Amino acid sequence: MTTSHPLRSVLYMPGSNARALEKAQNLAADCLIFDLEDAVSPDAKEVARKQVCEAAASGLYGQRHIVIRCNGLDTPWGADDIAAIAKSGASAVLVPKVESAGMVKSVETLMKDAGAPADQTIWCMMETPMGMLHAEEIASASDRLSCFVMGTSDLVKDMHAQHTAMRLPVLTGLSLSILAARAYGLRVLDGVYLDLADEEGFAASCQQGLELGFDGKTLIHPKQLAAANDAFGLSADDVAYAEKVIAAFKAAEEDGKFVVLVDGKLVEVLHVEIARRQVEMANAIAALEADMA
Repeated sequence: MTTSHPLRSVLYMPGSNARALEKAQNLAADCLIFDLEDAVSPDAKEVARKQVCEAAASGLYGQRHIVIRCNGLDTPWGADDIAAIAKSGASAVLVPKVESAGMVKSVETLMKDAGAPADQTIWCMMETPMGMLHAEEIASASDRLSCFVMGTSDLVKDMHAQHTAMRLPVLTGLSLSILAARAYGLRVLDGVYLDLADEEGFAASCQQGLELGFDGKTLIHPKQLAAANDAFGLSADDVAYAEKVIAAFKAAEEDGKFVVLVDGKLVEVLHVEIARRQVEMANAIAALEADMA
C-alpha cells in the first residue's frame, strides 16, 4: 500500500453480509474494512471469511483499498483468517487489540508462512490501555506494518471513561499512537463516531481528528462518507495555495534564498514539504475519484 493513497474515509463492512459487500462496490470510500471480528457472530465466522476473501479477490472495488479485519490470534478463527487473507489479494490484514511487538511478529510469521505477497501489509487496532502504553514498541515491530487504527470505543470502555464531545479521556492515548505512528512512518486513522443522527458532532470530531494529525476516519455507516471525505480532503483553494508556495520557494532558491513571503506569510523548507505532500495527496484523491466515477 502506497503512503500516498487517500485514507480520508475508511468504512467498516460486516463480513457476513453479502449484500453489504456488494453495495460497497459503489460507495465513495477511500478504503473498505471487511470485518470478521466484532460484526460477525461465532456461527457465521467461516462463511464470512470465505465471502470477504472472494470479495477482495474479485477486482470489483476499483482502486479502493480492501483491508480485512481478522479475529484475534487467541480465538479459534484468527490463524485461519490470516492464512486465508494472505491469499485474498487484500491490501492489508487488520489485527484487533494489538498490545505488543510480539503480537505483530506472530501475525507477520503467519502471513509469511501462508505466502502473503510482500506488499500486503499489517494494520494494528490500537484500542486498549496496554496498546497505548506500548505504542512505540508496536510501531517499530515489523516492516510489514503500515497503519494504526484507533479503536476508541473499546478504549473508553477499558478506561472506565465516558464519551465526550472533546474526547478528553482518550486524548493522551490518541496522541501517543499518533506520535509512535509518525516516528516510524505509519499511517494513522481516527476511531469511529457512534451517533449517526448527530451530523454536527461528527463533523466536529472529523475536524478534531484532522487537527490532531490523523490521515482519515474510520466509519460505521455510508452516510458518514461525504463529511469525512470533505474534512480530510483538500479544497481547490488549499491546492492552489500549496502550488503557489512550491513555486515561490523554488524561485527564491534559484536566487540563493531559503525563506520567502507568500501572501504575507513566512515560508521555509518545512512549509514546502507540507505543500508538496498536499499536492501529492490532492492528485491521489483526484485519481481515486476519477476511478469511482
